[in-house]
Amino acid sequence: MASQSEKKPESVFDFTVKDSKGNDIDLSSYKGKVLLIVNVASKCGMTNSNYAELNQLYEKYKDQGLEILAFPCNQFGEEEPGSNDQILDFVCTRFKSEFPIFDKIEVNGENASPLYKLLKSGKWGIFGDDIQWNFAKFLVDKNGQAADRYYPTTSPLTIERDIKKLLEIV
Repeated sequence: MASQSEKKPESVFDFTVKDSKGNDIDLSSYKGKVLLIVNVASKCGMTNSNYAELNQLYEKYKDQGLEILAFPCNQFGEEEPGSNDQILDFVCTRFKSEFPIFDKIEVNGENASPLYKLLKSGKWGIFGDDIQWNFAKFLVDKNGQAADRYYPTTSPLTIERDIKKLLEIV
């Protein structure tokens, strides 16, 4: 039973996660930024297009307050089998990605990351709770609340208007 002193997380900023090197990262350090949180995989058929488009969005909006947080996950077709070092090397060498890559996590099931449990707890209609595949995307507002959720097949560039709206760019 949870003690009364345990506070239920209310926003993304209530979590500390591990980066790809095993360091603790307090997500409250992203307060005031718009976040695009994505479960990624290196060997997925959607890898090339997603990383290319995520890089474009990051380059265009990082100085205006966008952060992309990539969480490797091996739950879908075992398409992210490598170690954190191998994943980081792949992403940084092949795609020249500059956004943060975090520790490999699970997004569904009993061992799902608490961050993903919170993200999935929204009213998502036809989505249900589970993440369907690699490259599911959550757009999080400056207050750490999930503002929208996108299918894995949604091109990152098609959500640019939503990103601009949260960044308050006309």
